[in-house]
Amino acid sequence: MADNPTVKKHHFKLKMPGAFFILFILTVVAVFATWTIPAGSYSKLSYNSANSELVVKNPQGKTTKLPATQKELDKLGVKIKIGQFKSGAINAAVSVPNTYERLPQHPAKLGDITGSMVNGTIEAVDIMVFIFVLGGLIGVVKASGAFETGLMALTKKTKGHEFLLIFLVSVLLVLGGTLCGIEEEAVAFYPILVPVFIAMGYDSIVSVGAIFLASSVGTSFSTINPFSVVIASNAAGINFTEGMMWRAGGLVIATIFLIWYLHWYSTKVKADPKFSYTWDDHEEFNKMWSVESTGSTEETGFTFRKKLILILFVVTFPIMVWGVMAKGWWFPTMASSFLMFAIIIMFIAGTGKYGLGETGVVDAFVAGASSLVGVSLIIGLARGINLVLNNGLISDTILQFASTLVQGMSGPLFIIVMLLIFFVLGFIVPSSSGLAVLSMPIMAPLADTVNIPRFAVVTAYQFGQYAMLFLAPTGLVMATLQMLHMRYSHWFRFVWPVVVFLLVFGGGILVTEVLVYK
Repeated sequence: MADNPTVKKHHFKLKMPGAFFILFILTVVAVFATWTIPAGSYSKLSYNSANSELVVKNPQGKTTKLPATQKELDKLGVKIKIGQFKSGAINAAVSVPNTYERLPQHPAKLGDITGSMVNGTIEAVDIMVFIFVLGGLIGVVKASGAFETGLMALTKKTKGHEFLLIFLVSVLLVLGGTLCGIEEEAVAFYPILVPVFIAMGYDSIVSVGAIFLASSVGTSFSTINPFSVVIASNAAGINFTEGMMWRAGGLVIATIFLIWYLHWYSTKVKADPKFSYTWDDHEEFNKMWSVESTGSTEETGFTFRKKLILILFVVTFPIMVWGVMAKGWWFPTMASSFLMFAIIIMFIAGTGKYGLGETGVVDAFVAGASSLVGVSLIIGLARGINLVLNNGLISDTILQFASTLVQGMSGPLFIIVMLLIFFVLGFIVPSSSGLAVLSMPIMAPLADTVNIPRFAVVTAYQFGQYAMLFLAPTGLVMATLQMLHMRYSHWFRFVWPVVVFLLVFGGGILVTEVLVYK
């Protein structure tokens, strides 16, 4: 029988599930893990500033109060200067070496699947409010028409030199990552930069590469980042300047690799848009992020009002970076700063002959905030997975297994295995500061047993954890992909060479450190 040419053949392709479904499955897996992995805990050490005393809480929950002296820390085997506790440089509970104990199983209940989602969202409320305020601010700026006219002016001036912007953004965010640990804060840069990249002919991958990937490469090779290398070094009992030259040298080479990789990919996409790894979804992405005025203003041209709105909008970002670096701002303060500028911009956009009016600017703010609800919920769901693991008392069991695994190894083998251990731990504990205070008091002393420097363990922690954070759904990745409506499979296709580079290149640096030290 002859084939009917009018009959269409359907090709079925396996489609990667969305961010919410992936996190739901991981939550279920985490719950089942608490049923199978033995429960256990280390004793935890904290500092009570009110009474100037050390408090040790053993795995059974019994607390012991000790004088806040270096002698007591040395007795506990905690190689951290007492001044680090008193100054507040270390303000989280620290694991005490050689105190691990098995505990009765503490399995999560089926109800904890949804309960962890709610509690994780509550824990993430500070960053969620920041994202809502950011979305509202952008909604007002877009409604005013300032984005649209400003973008047209920018694209005309950069014609023929489009990659220069990618280069500058990437370098600035690499510096932000290595100096002050810009990660979640980088979310604020998408609304201002993504429409620009679209107008220049690039795709969503380029946007994430120049912002998220660049800041993460910077944090992978942190030099003075207080949220990773400084906390980790303090917890390891060393000065954070130890090993800095190795990290700084690696940062230069890694940045060169990143710029080359972004140039290669962006050039391919520019020449042939169908080369884009996200071509299947490009229409939806462009529709969402292409800048169009959403207000009813009849004001035309790049007027003084629009210029003033854009200037105020852009100024919010360097102020945020300054606040984080110089004043130690966290999300509530950043949200307050953005809200202040949003109110000023709402007043400018809402008044005058061509103003949007009070109702118009409020509606624009609410619409902008609501557009980022999905991103905020993703962050909360990811936090929920960590809550399940911690409440199930299996995180310390995994850490104990890892510490016994590396005992008795040669220096080079030890540090490579340590790199892989931190790669795995980065999935379980995606917080850089959280993993530092959890693992360093246990892992760093192991370096002494194989006669290698402790800063090598700190460096392995940085390379391993951040290589995982490029991939781990429990970290910032899923929120970023949700914000740009990008499939995880598309992101994985782009980022896996960077992960391989970081592990191979980072492993080479670590082995060289060990061999030179010996």
